[in-house]
Parts: sequence; C-alpha cells; structure tokens
Amino acid sequence: MLVCYLTDEPSKIPAIRAVLEPRHRVVPRLLGDKASFGSDGVLMVDADLRVMARVEQIKEALSGLHAISEKLFIVQRHLHHMVAQAYALGATSVVRSTREIAPKLAQIETAARAAAGINSKTVRSETIDCAKAFATMFAAINQGLSVDLAEAENITSHVITGIERDGLTAWLDSVRRYHEGTFQHCLLVTGVAVGFAIETGFVDLDVKRLGMAATLHDIGKAQIPLSILDKPGRLDPEEDVIMKRHPVIGHELLKDIPDISPEILDGVRHHHEYLDGTGYPDALTAKDISDLVRLLTISDIFAALIESRSYRPPMSRQDAYKILCDMDSKLELPLVKAFRKVALAA
Repeated sequence: MLVCYLTDEPSKIPAIRAVLEPRHRVVPRLLGDKASFGSDGVLMVDADLRVMARVEQIKEALSGLHAISEKLFIVQRHLHHMVAQAYALGATSVVRSTREIAPKLAQIETAARAAAGINSKTVRSETIDCAKAFATMFAAINQGLSVDLAEAENITSHVITGIERDGLTAWLDSVRRYHEGTFQHCLLVTGVAVGFAIETGFVDLDVKRLGMAATLHDIGKAQIPLSILDKPGRLDPEEDVIMKRHPVIGHELLKDIPDISPEILDGVRHHHEYLDGTGYPDALTAKDISDLVRLLTISDIFAALIESRSYRPPMSRQDAYKILCDMDSKLELPLVKAFRKVALAA
C-alpha cells in the first residue's frame, strides 16, 4: 500500500519508514512542500496539532487532496481536543503512536478489499460524519459549552437512515473498520439500539427516543481522561472509580438543557444498572429500571463485546449473545430473547 506521509519534522521520516517498509511504500512530504502526493494510497498526517501554524498548513495541504479517501492522523498527545481537531481537519482514523499504525493500515487494506458498491461507500461516509459530530460534542464539553442536542439528533437520524437502508450488519462492519475507542463504542451502541428498536417494531418516535438515549449515553466520558478511556487492558481500582463516574457526569451535563426528555436523562444515568441491584451509579433494582434503560443496557453490553480494539479482536456476535443469555439475573430475559434476531442477523 502507498502511504503518503505528511509531517512537520524531517526527523520523523526514518522512524516511519522503519516501521512500514518494505510492506508499504512511504512517500514523505514536509508541511509547506509544494510537491503533490497524487490521488492514491493512504494519507498519514503526523504533526503537532497544538500549533495553529501547523493546523493552517495541514488545511492548505488537504485542500488539494480530496481524492485520497483515507486520512490517518497520528496524535501523539491523545487528548480530547486534539482528537477533535484531527477529525475537524478531515481525519478518517486517529492513532496515538507508531505502534498502532501497521495494524490500522492492515485494517484499512482489509476494508478496501471487502468494500464494494455504492452502499458501502455511503455507510462509510455516514459513520465518518457521525464520528466527527461526536468529536465536536466532546470538544464543546471540554471547552465548557453545552451539549448541542441538534448535533445528537443529526447523528441519530444518520444512524436510523443507514440501518433502515442497508441493515445493521453493514453499519457495524463500517464502524469497526474505520473508527476506534470511545467514538467507535458510541456509534456501535447507537446502531445496535436503533436496530433493536426497528426489529421490535417500535414506532418512529420511539426508535428516535431510544436512538437519542444511545447517542448520548456515554457523553459523560468527555470528561474522563483518554488515558483511561482507551487504556489497553483492565483498569486498576482507582481508574475504575473514575470511569464509573461517567453516567453521573453525563446526567449533570444534560439535565439543564431545555427540551431534554426525562427518558433520555434516565438512559444516560442508568445504562449500567442491573435488575439485581449490582449496577451503578444508584444500585437500582428491577422495579426502578425503565423499559428504555433495559433496552439500552442490553445494547451497550453487546456493543462493548463486539468492539474492535487495538489490543484484542472483536468477539463474535454469537459469543457475545451467549454472554447476554448468561446474565439472566441482571438483564430482562424476555428482552434478551427478543434481541436474538438482532444479535445474530447475517
């Protein structure tokens, strides 16, 4: 694969070549270089996004590279605002270190071989747009701004349209090919929840309501450090305490927004509650857990199991569904049974 490497420091070029060659052909360019890359391959951008002069140079360089569809950004300081900046510049993928580049390129190659037809391109474009919207919402929160419900509604509408048109499997496959970390999880949960609602025969208003709850369910993670969110492997006890704050943080971020519905607030705060009272943050039991939360919790667990992470492959949908079936004291078994067709659909 041809890798068009755009960087702000010539000293970075030998390290990238050492990682990628000879499997991939690396063509380097420095920011400000007027030489063109052409229209083939993958564009890899490795520059300090904290420096506005660099950001402006990247914008100028990318303005002539619309034909290159894959734009992979290396964000060494993996902070929320820098990830958001990368997506705002046109990133289709973000990695945090050179160790993650080769696996990501392999993933892109596999996706390119599998992709066929206009629908796959359309779904891919929609997932990229949705990831950018998530990045924008997360960045706004870290700037002290309110969550834009219109942005969340736009994401939800894209997911509903894509799944109604192409089915849940096409959506899940596209999300796992092109996205990672928290944004991948949010897109997967929204897709699974919407697919569940459609399969169950919900009216349009209820499909949107569950979809909105899924879109916003992890909005509190905007204030959790990415070093914890994207940590490879199990969290230590202190990190786990911080992570488990996200439902309450999300509820606090949303509760004073005009027109936010009680059902969505309930879903954001309680999507980690279990029927037997062992969930968090409020240790609710079955009598206090709404139907929307029960649906959202199933969707959230299933999506987490089938995620594609840099340190482990996704679990098969069959194995993930078996785990749901074994959680009968925590999840509503009739709903899990109803979920079977969604979980195992081809």
